Amino acid sequence: MTAGAAPLVLTLGDPAGVGPEIAADAWRALSSSGPIFAVIGDAELLRRHAPVLEVTHAGDAAAVFGRALPVLHRPLRAPVTPGAPDPANAPVVADWIEEAVSLALSGEAGGVVTCPIAKAPMYASGFRFPGHTEFIAELTIDTPFSGVRGPVMMLTARDLRACLVTIHVAFDQVPELLTAERLMRTAQVVDDALRRDFAIARPRLALAALNPHAGEGGALGMQEIEVLRPAATRLREMGIDITDPRPADTLFHDEARRTYDAAICLYHDQALIPVKTLDFWGGVNATLGLPIVRTSPDHGTGFDIAGKGLARPDSLIAALRLAADMAASRAGGRVR
Repeated sequence: MTAGAAPLVLTLGDPAGVGPEIAADAWRALSSSGPIFAVIGDAELLRRHAPVLEVTHAGDAAAVFGRALPVLHRPLRAPVTPGAPDPANAPVVADWIEEAVSLALSGEAGGVVTCPIAKAPMYASGFRFPGHTEFIAELTIDTPFSGVRGPVMMLTARDLRACLVTIHVAFDQVPELLTAERLMRTAQVVDDALRRDFAIARPRLALAALNPHAGEGGALGMQEIEVLRPAATRLREMGIDITDPRPADTLFHDEARRTYDAAICLYHDQALIPVKTLDFWGGVNATLGLPIVRTSPDHGTGFDIAGKGLARPDSLIAALRLAADMAASRAGGRVR
């Protein structure tokens, strides 16, 4: 455990999903080693999975963590049935996230880790954001930040960091959304975050192409010629080390990954397929370009397996460890 470091705060996500059980399992795995975290959620719900817990405050998490799961008890409005989300609880779920962000902004928490939420019950309750990332970005928008502001989604698995220019959009919309401005902004956020959050002094970025064979000189598409290569040139002129667009089918094997610190991917599956192939159970979603550290497990609510003892905590454990590493880098704890 890191002495003196502010604890992480973990939000439970949708209470009918796997969040409560993987939170308990993550504590069991990390209770003797850290990183230290406190859960924001309903203590009675957590008792189903973690009978050894202690209701406390964030500042007392370090004193509690070795013997019990520290919980900031914020009760739900309605009973919970595993696998059956209830919109009545959605406002409380949003409150958990808001409190976690507030604790991170105040310095009482070193970072925020979020268990998965389900969009449908959140929307039914009046939640107006596409998801966690946009909500947290809004909650931190008025906070001064010396870095390049995102948000940008980064997925990690083993030695791969894959960062997305477009995320949850239909594939036929990607060419229209893939502007030089959007690509350049993403690359700037990633370059800045690798320095700040990963202590990489001279980040190397690899740019994935959109079309097969990087467009084959225009025969298979013009985006590489008209958008991607000019944007990469401009980024290099700004001092960012980024390649010209490279064929995505040769970008993610072991030898290729050793040539860069992060890959700039242009659409959802271009990043998610290699991440989940490398480490299906242990992938992590990190949000770059925020004044706080935020990570989450790279999976959904798991309503189909909730409460059945089948959920694996690997991704959450990896998310907690990554958040602690990122917080240490921001604090100047490590440089390479």
